[in-house]
Amino acid sequence: MKMAIICDDLIQKGGAEYVFLDIINIFPEADIYTSVISKEWKNILKKQGREVKVSFIQKLPLAVKLNRYYSVLLLHILAFKSFDLTKYDLVLSLSARYAHFVHTTPDTKHVCYMHSPGRMFWEPFNYFKKLTYWFLKFPLTIIRMMDYTAAQKVDLFLANSKTAKKRIKKYYKRDSTVLYPAINIKNIKDLLSYEKPEEDYYLIISRLVCWKRIDIAIKAFNENGKKLYIAGSGPDIKRLKKSAESNICFLGYISQKEKYNLIQNAQAVVQTQKEDFGLVPLEAAACGTPVVAYKKGGALETIVENITGIFFDEQTPESINMTLNKFSKTSFDKEKLYEHAQEFDISKFEQNLRKFVYLDHKV
Repeated sequence: MKMAIICDDLIQKGGAEYVFLDIINIFPEADIYTSVISKEWKNILKKQGREVKVSFIQKLPLAVKLNRYYSVLLLHILAFKSFDLTKYDLVLSLSARYAHFVHTTPDTKHVCYMHSPGRMFWEPFNYFKKLTYWFLKFPLTIIRMMDYTAAQKVDLFLANSKTAKKRIKKYYKRDSTVLYPAINIKNIKDLLSYEKPEEDYYLIISRLVCWKRIDIAIKAFNENGKKLYIAGSGPDIKRLKKSAESNICFLGYISQKEKYNLIQNAQAVVQTQKEDFGLVPLEAAACGTPVVAYKKGGALETIVENITGIFFDEQTPESINMTLNKFSKTSFDKEKLYEHAQEFDISKFEQNLRKFVYLDHKV
């Protein structure tokens, strides 16, 4: 059976990209398509012996840096529709924006693993500043209409969470099956060094973009004076650094080994945003560390309250500090944290994904 894997783009290194890596390892013979790819990602895939077929966007000026801006010009929709997929029996699109726009023939089964219907066009008030939204209102309306039409042509939707499942139903009027992303517990444990830190600290791991709401954590830790490490990079980094006191340290991009060891030794991992799912709370559980998280979205599916973490109710510094005042790492049982992580191991994800992808693959 000839198979293609389609993903939105390969520029960032977040949860969706790690799911992509898991999936291409599960299907090593599949061809890979994307709209645009960075040099870093080319090197990552080259080391794995994988080639990627890219769209015409790759040839546009500053394609990687201007990727988000090209998006609202409808170029990504045209890019994915331009791929010739007629030779494939099965297409698996991994989408949080545009990958499911690909055109397939009636003889090709199209399975979409949906992280979320595109936030930038379905929930623009949460994604753009008000003035920017009004400037983009017309093209975003066009994209929503085209997105709804594209979603009707997908044969099977797999949702990465109950949150994504609700959005798929609301925006596309389509049913879907929840298939949670995975963590590789063996790899995590192999990378742990068990070195003890010199001081207590809390940890945030996130892309630094405005909707992640890292700003409220910075205000909270400015007030409480506790040590906070922030790992990750993004367009919001300059603004965030300006607002942070000396007890807050920005680490930038970190390796997987650094990440897991930082998690293991942290008092807690702090999650300020509403995620569709979110792998970090599961990685934290696998490292034996609890999470302090905003009580919305995917956190309700990845965190068991008072077992693997605790919640704050509002996205405010006051709510975070009120929760931190009640928090004690020693009240969490590491064995229960490990047990919870086991439920999301890569072996179960692979088994279930294969079942859904190969089930009656002839449409």
